[in-house]
Parts: sequence; C-alpha cells; structure tokens
Amino acid sequence: MRKLIVAEHISLDGVIQSPGAPDEDPSGEFHLGGWIVPYADEAIGQDLQDLFSQPFALLLGRRTYDIFASYWPRVPADSASHAIADLFNSVPKHVATHRPAMLDWQNSHALEGALADAIRALKQQEGANLLTWGSADMVRQLLAAGLVDELRLLIYPVILGHGKRLFGDDAQVSAFTLAHTTSTPGGVLVTRYVRSGEVRTGTFEAVG
Repeated sequence: MRKLIVAEHISLDGVIQSPGAPDEDPSGEFHLGGWIVPYADEAIGQDLQDLFSQPFALLLGRRTYDIFASYWPRVPADSASHAIADLFNSVPKHVATHRPAMLDWQNSHALEGALADAIRALKQQEGANLLTWGSADMVRQLLAAGLVDELRLLIYPVILGHGKRLFGDDAQVSAFTLAHTTSTPGGVLVTRYVRSGEVRTGTFEAVG
C-alpha cells in the first residue's frame, strides 16, 4: 500500500500560504508571500534532496498544480534547480481539479469522483508513494479524512498572523511519532512525523 506524505513549509502559527514568492498565492489579501526565502540554506536544500531521493508521484490541488506547471517546465538546464525540475516534470502528477481538460503539464492526471475516495483508491494501487506539497485546501480535506501517513514539516521561526493554515478544526484526531528532527543555522526546524495511531490521554496524580 502506498503512503501519502504531506510536505510543507509552515510558520509557527500554522500558515503555509505563499511561502516561496510574493505572487505565489496572494488570495485573501495575503501580503507576506516569500517568507521562507531569507532562511534558504544548504541544510534545507539537503532535506529536500533527501525527500526527493525516493520514488514518488505528486498529488496536488489545482492552485498548486498551476503554480508548479507555470514554473518547473521552464527551468533552464543550467539552473541550480534543474535536478528537481527534471524529477517534477517526469513523475506522475495526480490533480484535484474541476478542469481536467486543462492539465497540460506532462504526465498529469485528474482525480475522478469524491476526493477522499479517489485518494483511497490511489493508495491501494502499486507504485511509488504519493507526495503532496502546498495544496492547502486539499490537504485539510486529506487530514479530515485521516488519509495522511507522514508529515514532513519545515517549521520557520515566524508568526504571520493570517493566511491559509495547514490544520483545520475538522482534522481527524491522530497521533504521530517524531521520526527525525534537526535545525538549520537560521532556526528552521526540519521534522518528520509518522502516523502512529490513536491519541492517548491520561490524568496526573493529585498532589497533597
């Protein structure tokens, strides 16, 4: 069974909107796009290389798909990002969209039917793990349906105040195990959480 891995750049207050550029996703009057750029360094680059070192297929919401499709196929061969571009251009891309006829990026496929049902069917198939990046609206639906197996979070030392957040109030109650963590010189926490079952509760013994 394939795993569903969600990777996100996330602020201390849970915002994942428009991390890479001012015009990436300005919806909702979000004016802080590009908030991860000052923290880019070799340690973050190495984490991304590790993430992309295993076979994967992309699972994307429509807005993120359009952003990726307008950028990655146009990365020049001499760019430092060309290795990631080659990967993203070649791997299968599964897209949650109401406009399936407009998926022009090579190897793109529209999900059919209800989102949760379509993802469950994909996870049952043989093949590489599913990797989701960005796609805030879709990820909240995946979390509500309990379909996320692993969270790869880059946690930045900023509070953004508003913007699209990773977790909604309807996220399915779940426990995760911290499988890996490190920090960058700029103070970014690089984390990997693996789903580990139900949330346990308890009571502290009364004192006195």
